[in-house]
Amino acid sequence: MLYYIIIAFQAFCIFHVYKSRNETYWYFVIFFVPVIGSIVYLFMHILNGSNLRNLTDAVDTALNPTKKIKELEKRLSFSETYQNLIDLGDAHRDNKDFALAIPYYEKALEGNYKNNPHTLNKAVKCYFELKDYNKVKAYANKIDLDKSFRSSIYIYAISLEKCGDFEEAEHQFRKIDKRYSNYPERLELSKFLIRREKKNDAKIVLDEIITEINNMIEVNQRKYRYIYQESRKLLKET
Repeated sequence: MLYYIIIAFQAFCIFHVYKSRNETYWYFVIFFVPVIGSIVYLFMHILNGSNLRNLTDAVDTALNPTKKIKELEKRLSFSETYQNLIDLGDAHRDNKDFALAIPYYEKALEGNYKNNPHTLNKAVKCYFELKDYNKVKAYANKIDLDKSFRSSIYIYAISLEKCGDFEEAEHQFRKIDKRYSNYPERLELSKFLIRREKKNDAKIVLDEIITEINNMIEVNQRKYRYIYQESRKLLKET
């Protein structure tokens, strides 16, 4: 067991050297002096200064997720600024407490920041998680998703369908139908088309997904195996 722990420790340090682009001699130190070399590297390049503080903060937050919330609440009670409202909203959203995050985003959208696109987009994502599709639609209409928030087009399209705006939903879905990308979203597009009785259009999308994945290298084929299998299944049933 100890042997495998040492090997894993070495691998972690070597990966860190590569990722951080540190001096190449560290590869030799870590590899040829397994335990001591790795420990020296750990303290010199990982557990030093800001890295150590960041690691400590991350562990502390993981063990006590409410601590950060309480600190941000105190900061907000002392000074109700736009940034303090956003920080507290983000903290709740990170904890997946979307209903708690929204009031802070709403408050931040008052006054001079009522049209702030980044805050509006955060509210869009929270309302989507809460299945409040009318709110998603209302807030998404205030920002240019095509220009700055293309990742939100997918949830906007779903929300439009839920609100019965099928034509606009398809228009938005089509924006994410890009070759060799957006596979989960394109699979959802095919399902949308099937629901709209546009089976031939759905078959085209599914055929493209299957062909693209077939042309990938093996590692990417494994990555998209579920998409591939689900697409073939849908194609056979359509």
